[in-house]
Amino acid sequence: MAQFLLGIDVSTTATKALLIDEQGSVIAVASTEYPYETPHPMWSEQDAALFWNGTVQSIRGVIEKSRVDPKDIAAVGLTGQMHGLTLLDAHGETLRPCILWNDQRTQKQCDEITARVGAQRVLELTGNPVLTGFTAPKILWVRENEPDIYRRVAHILLPKDYARYKLTGEFLSDVSDSSGTSLFDVGKRAWSDEMLRALDVPREWLPQVTESPVVSAKISPDASRATGLIEGTPVVGGGGDQAAGAVGTGIVRAGIISATLGTSGVVFAQSDVYRVEPQGRLHAFCHAVPGKWHLMGVMLSAAGSFRWYRDALGAHEKEIAKQTAQDAYDLLTREAATVSAGCEGLLFLPYLTGERTPYPDPNARGSFIGLTVRHTKAHLTRAVLEGVSYGLRDSLELMRALGITTTQVRASGGGARSALWRQILADVFDAEIATVNITEGAAYGAALLAGVGAGIYRDVESACDTAIKITSHTSPSKDKNVYAAYYPRYRALYPALKSEFEALAQVVEQQRGASNRGNP
Repeated sequence: MAQFLLGIDVSTTATKALLIDEQGSVIAVASTEYPYETPHPMWSEQDAALFWNGTVQSIRGVIEKSRVDPKDIAAVGLTGQMHGLTLLDAHGETLRPCILWNDQRTQKQCDEITARVGAQRVLELTGNPVLTGFTAPKILWVRENEPDIYRRVAHILLPKDYARYKLTGEFLSDVSDSSGTSLFDVGKRAWSDEMLRALDVPREWLPQVTESPVVSAKISPDASRATGLIEGTPVVGGGGDQAAGAVGTGIVRAGIISATLGTSGVVFAQSDVYRVEPQGRLHAFCHAVPGKWHLMGVMLSAAGSFRWYRDALGAHEKEIAKQTAQDAYDLLTREAATVSAGCEGLLFLPYLTGERTPYPDPNARGSFIGLTVRHTKAHLTRAVLEGVSYGLRDSLELMRALGITTTQVRASGGGARSALWRQILADVFDAEIATVNITEGAAYGAALLAGVGAGIYRDVESACDTAIKITSHTSPSKDKNVYAAYYPRYRALYPALKSEFEALAQVVEQQRGASNRGNP
């Protein structure tokens, strides 16, 4: 009898449900979109009821699309947006909207936590500095600003774990998602008593934590009636979206690294031991692979830089694409391919929305450096692709300094569809770039984790071996020597411009203030 696996991804904009068979083939996908709110500048909140309603509708949708008998669904895996704070009372009712990962209101609380525990000790315990997106500073913000709500708190859950609670009636999480709370001892893979004591957060508020492929709960009678799943269907721990997404592209062994060319750029590497970047410039989390960890660097504008360039300077290509049913990105990269590597000394800094790795600087700005009268639009286009690749290499170099080896880089995201960009990445990284057959992201990884829990696969590595296949290889060319010469020049630019970026931000803020006051 055929068995199927269900992956559920509770993201910021939608919940996706995905069914795969035992060979890893995708049978059906269903998504339910929903909004989030920004009640004040820099705030980001979401009604947790949306997580549950989206889960119910997506599960029912994928069962209907696939026509799979729910009795044949062997297990369920969960993933979702990390860091969100969902507060419940003693009756399991939500107390306020979930404060999301991209909410920026908590810098004061981040500074407070760092002062209480010590910056170095925070890094040792949690693998990361305390960031505004993380969960712990949000707890302190509620304590300080909404005391009536805080007095009623009985449970703290992450977004996907709220969906699990509604599916199973259990308060549970997994090690990878919990790693992003600033309350978790990432090296020990357990809640940190030291952090909890320092912040005066009761341990009983936090869920029990398991490894990602472990069956930790089962579908409840109420959830069975709501979703159509069979009561008692196993539910595994699952993982945070980045860890589950890495499983979904096979980043489950040392030496295999992923580079995601989405709106933002992510470099992700598995580590067999707990490693922390001494200055906190990389995230260090537990992986969804039991007993393993991962390091992650994030740049804020990867393919987002190319999109900005297309929209700002690619009107001609957009018009041609509209008339000929071509893609404007393809037209731009075709032109860029006519230019030699290094763009005759033209460099692009991709800091269009500030930066995160290796420079956590909201004032960093994008720049073209080295323009001459010889440079054409094709040079500008290629410089954007090269600049983003240099920026991703920054994260890779931090990993290499910690002892991470690179045997293969798996590229994903919209930018990875470009053969030229993959070649530039291979040359800048001096590493083979591969693509894989899977494009469904975190939900797919959650389904594979469910398969391990159900015993269909021996372990996470064998699950990936069964389902994930390489679809292309791009090896470094002789141009790697050109990029090896230019990369140090790229690295020198941010330190040289940092103070000017800050000064420019101050001038902009002063001008904005004058404009708001009605001054000429």
